[in-house]
Amino acid sequence: MAKHPDLTDLARPGAEITVRVTPRASRNVVQRDGDQVSVRVTTVPEDGKANAAVRKLLAKALGLAPTRLQLLRGQTARDKTFRIDDDA
Repeated sequence: MAKHPDLTDLARPGAEITVRVTPRASRNVVQRDGDQVSVRVTTVPEDGKANAAVRKLLAKALGLAPTRLQLLRGQTARDKTFRIDDDA
């Protein structure tokens, strides 16, 4: 299993994180190149399955519970914006 990058420096309540998603990839992986975060998932983009997989992988890399990530923009697009909800 591939080691995901440590994105805990981005894990601030209220922070918005923009990610570029590639569905139907050969493996699940989170990559970071400067400010750009990319997530590849093996899941197909139907019925929100890929979005759920992205949320789970991104949350793991951020060190957060997936329920703390809210998808703001990009429900059906490759570029998505997630917001980290307050833990209170």
